[in-house]
Amino acid sequence: MANQGSAVRGASLLIALQISSRAVTFVANQLLLRFLTAQLLGVSAQLEVYYRSILFFARESLRVAIQRQEAPPTASKSDPSSTATSSDDDKETDRRRSAAANARDAQSVVNIAYLALLLGLGAAAGLGWAYLRYADASVAAATPYLGLSLRIYALASVVELLAEPAFVILQYRLRFGPRAAAESLATLLRCLATLGAAGWARREGVDLGVLPFALGQLAYGLGLLAVYAWYGTRLASSEGFSLLPKQSTRNTQSKQQEKRGTGRDDDAAAEYVLGYFYKPTLRLASSLTAQSFVKHILSQGDTFLVSVLSSPQSQGVYALANNYGSLVARLVFQPVEESSRNYFSKLLSSSSSSTRGLPDRAAVSKARSDLQALLKFYVLLSIVVVTLGPYGAPLLVQIVAGARWSASGAGAVLARYCLYIPLLALNGVAEAFVSSVATESEVHRQSLWMGAFSLAFGVAGFVSLKVLDLGAAGLVYANGINMMCRIFWSATFIARFFKKNGEALSWGDMLPHNSALVVLTTAAVWTSLVNAGVGVGDVSPHVFQDLVTVATRAVPFVLMLAYNEREYLLGCYRSLRGLG
Repeated sequence: MANQGSAVRGASLLIALQISSRAVTFVANQLLLRFLTAQLLGVSAQLEVYYRSILFFARESLRVAIQRQEAPPTASKSDPSSTATSSDDDKETDRRRSAAANARDAQSVVNIAYLALLLGLGAAAGLGWAYLRYADASVAAATPYLGLSLRIYALASVVELLAEPAFVILQYRLRFGPRAAAESLATLLRCLATLGAAGWARREGVDLGVLPFALGQLAYGLGLLAVYAWYGTRLASSEGFSLLPKQSTRNTQSKQQEKRGTGRDDDAAAEYVLGYFYKPTLRLASSLTAQSFVKHILSQGDTFLVSVLSSPQSQGVYALANNYGSLVARLVFQPVEESSRNYFSKLLSSSSSSTRGLPDRAAVSKARSDLQALLKFYVLLSIVVVTLGPYGAPLLVQIVAGARWSASGAGAVLARYCLYIPLLALNGVAEAFVSSVATESEVHRQSLWMGAFSLAFGVAGFVSLKVLDLGAAGLVYANGINMMCRIFWSATFIARFFKKNGEALSWGDMLPHNSALVVLTTAAVWTSLVNAGVGVGDVSPHVFQDLVTVATRAVPFVLMLAYNEREYLLGCYRSLRGLG
């Protein structure tokens, strides 16, 4: 229950953080869009993928493995002589052993986090060389300071990876407050640096290309490093571990004490590689590496394809539509996904049965009901997005980005992207659960399937862009096909997992109550909007009037959906109140 409360509070905090930080970033981006061409936006999107790729390859598999690392048993749990009638000396000895075990566990987490820095240096060098080697020569020549910007992005990724040891131990201890402070400050610094550089260049008549974006990303990394180092140092001081690499095995005195108490020192020492890295976590991270590579190719495959198969102008249009379209995913879905992965990992690993190596039946039942409730919330939110998004989102883009960007096709692409958002959401939480419980062999099997899905995505993207000439909208369709394949695989795995552990997962319980009524109401909303003259993705000559029209249909629709699901929503509210 404590883990669930921490996960819920953490998710709420992260959502609030995402909303506030994205609001600041959103305002800054709107100011930049007024004097930014589609080609420069396309190049900045490529550099953003370069930056994200470094971080993903360096730390993603390590983070997932660390979240699933089990804390070592304390002496009070493993020593049968530790009873309620123990003497004060015995209790003090047990307390010291427990503190030493927790410090050793924390140190192993910190040590493994430093591997991300080594991997990041290699990824930065390799991917940077590949980008400069294969970049379009005409685009490179037309973009000032491209090489310098690329190097600054590489430096920014290394700076952010320097904060990884402090970040992972704070997450491992479910300390979400420092993350909120770090990302808030970092986001503010990034906006100030980007806007400051762009404003200076415009005032001086200097063309800096994408250099302002690179400087902003460097400021972001420095902000993260400063805050995480501050909080991490305080936590390390209070728990007795170091934020620098240090051997996790016991010192000589504690070895002798624990050897007399349990006789298991040699076995424990053998669980560490070179005394620094915890073997089970290292093995799991190695198993997850191939899957992480394929997952990143799939998640960033749209950008790869559009950069290879389309013009920089189209790349900019897709980048704008993708940024707006994924706003809900980044604000709500991503924090929930991260917190749920943490929650399910702790719930199902900490309750593992000592006899069969399976999770406790009560924990599995709790995980099933929580997963069903979370998926139903996603389904309800997706219904709202699919019903209203294709009509309302392009109108908002026309207001905030201007008619020039809307006329370029960004509005039409965004309307189609709204149909893709539910798949993105459901896949995120499903794969978060899979990564929380999958064994090494199951992770390898998932990697093979994801490799097959990546080929299907590539074929669909090629057909959409080159054969059917659908442009950026074709990429949305290709992404949808890929995401449906991944959801189907994850759903099959989840159903098999619960069946193996004696629980039945009911997919029907995740659908809205009175589904027929919801479908009819959705169709009525669409018909009403079409009759009112609101188009899907078109440039509106009376944009504010159309936006009001969408709002007048949205309010009664959302109220109907909330009333229809009142019992479920009240149950969620009571659950959250009980955990608070």
